[in-house]
Amino acid sequence: MTRIIMHGCNGKMGQTISRIVSDDVEAEIVAGIDPYDGIRNDYPTFTSIKDCDVEADVVIDFSSAKAVDDLMDYCEEKKTGLVLCTTGLSDEQIARAQKLAEAVPVLRSANMSMGINLLEKVLKDVSATLAEAGFDIEVVEKHHKLKKDAPSGTALALADAVSEGLGEKYEYVFDRSGRQIQRPQKEIGLSAVRGGTIVGDHDVIFAGEDEVITFSHRAYSKAVFGKGAVQAAKFLTGKAAGLYNMSDVIG
Repeated sequence: MTRIIMHGCNGKMGQTISRIVSDDVEAEIVAGIDPYDGIRNDYPTFTSIKDCDVEADVVIDFSSAKAVDDLMDYCEEKKTGLVLCTTGLSDEQIARAQKLAEAVPVLRSANMSMGINLLEKVLKDVSATLAEAGFDIEVVEKHHKLKKDAPSGTALALADAVSEGLGEKYEYVFDRSGRQIQRPQKEIGLSAVRGGTIVGDHDVIFAGEDEVITFSHRAYSKAVFGKGAVQAAKFLTGKAAGLYNMSDVIG
């Protein structure tokens, strides 16, 4: 049984993960952390990780960047594994997470979806073959209108997977509006669409002569990210210190 502390338990993802774990016989949330205390949970809830006195195997973090420093202090002191899902971390915080991984198991990924991470693995395998056959490569992502950053971190991770498969010889192009040239062969175009309530759509397009191959992923709810986080927590339980990602979970 994996004992989990849910850091950010009263947020949307925290509540989603709480529901997922309640139906999982291999995991249990033993405590939650959230400064907002307006939700009654089935586990003890603390307003700060500093106040938590419940033993656990791993912390799942979907909180805010400003709360991550205290969380990493806690994990280092208690020797507790960490599934770090909060985005918008500073370079210093990312470096701290890498340092923390020398003491405890830490898993950090641009996208917690099992499907996205499997897609990254596939792209690394096929991109060189298609590029050598003359296929052009484009990444198109679509998200809800409230998302502020573009392109998404997931789109960049997919482009990185392609680039790795190509030996990292390709240039990323984010805007062609000011370019009056024919599309060069060795580039990966990234485009962002924002509108409505789209949870997350990603297409990696290989456009060749007279044929197009598209690898697509559609997220229909945030539950896909929660399920991946729970799988990651169970994976980390009992693991040695180190920096892991979702590709380690899917094998």
